[in-house]
Amino acid sequence: MTPTRQTPEPRGQVADAVRGNWVDTLAPAKLRPYLRLSRADRPIGTWLLLLPCWWGVGLAAASDPAGPRWFDLWIVLGCAIGAVLMRGAGCTWNDITDRDFDAQVARTRSRPIPSGQVSARQAAGWMIGQALVAFVILLTFNSAAIAMGVGSLALVAIYPFAKRFTWWPQVFLGLAFNWGALLAWVAHDGRLGWPPVLLYLSGIAWTLFYDTIYAHQDKEDDALIGVKSTARLFAERTPQWLAGFGALSVVLMAAAVMLALPPGTARLVALAGVAGFGLHLAWQLLRLRQDDPDTCLRLFRANRDAGLLPALFLAASLFL
Repeated sequence: MTPTRQTPEPRGQVADAVRGNWVDTLAPAKLRPYLRLSRADRPIGTWLLLLPCWWGVGLAAASDPAGPRWFDLWIVLGCAIGAVLMRGAGCTWNDITDRDFDAQVARTRSRPIPSGQVSARQAAGWMIGQALVAFVILLTFNSAAIAMGVGSLALVAIYPFAKRFTWWPQVFLGLAFNWGALLAWVAHDGRLGWPPVLLYLSGIAWTLFYDTIYAHQDKEDDALIGVKSTARLFAERTPQWLAGFGALSVVLMAAAVMLALPPGTARLVALAGVAGFGLHLAWQLLRLRQDDPDTCLRLFRANRDAGLLPALFLAASLFL
């Protein structure tokens, strides 16, 4: 019998990248390490950063007595471009600060800096470039949104160090990743209110849900090198904690909708999106196998669909 020939993995491919992604197959070879720094080969993080932005602008537009504006389309698109750029800049910063840790963890030692594809100095230049382009996009929003965007940089800067001093680094990730719910609301409305704050808190609870699942992939290596996470903290009680975070996220999101929208069909449609979001989280819990890294990664990636549900239903409510 002739042995089956296996296609070799692309040179420099990161261990947890989506197989056959466009970076490893289509991008110019010299650009690939930088795109890998930005996680362009792993788009789920961009979705998780973007979706709270879409929640925020969707809820703001739905709650506006004047209805949606044409500028809201630019907020949607601008947030999408900004999420790509700022997720890339944030991940590059994370890889610069974590390069020594990453070299000791099986899943991350193939990243561009510890694997020698780029230097820390080259990565810093790439990070600054992405952040500057994102800032240009931010300048197209109103002054309150610009101030909020600049203010988020402190959270981005602190997050990579959180796992060194707290068992709850996922909280810091949630604070940074869901800031777009506040920013996008302000980009439409010009000021904050309780609905976007509740939406922001809902997103933080959601981040605790999905990133605890994600962190279970590395818990053994993290224990060896002294890195803290909620996955290590919760251990065998993880399902109970996740159920609590999921329930809290749904309740807070429903409260945001109830507070923002008056009684009527639009509110019911938006709440249907919240219900779909909650059912998706419950589906993930039923399939969780916390000691199986492949299952954890698959469920983590499934949160794109979970977060899309309220975004799509909020968009539908604009036409009712």
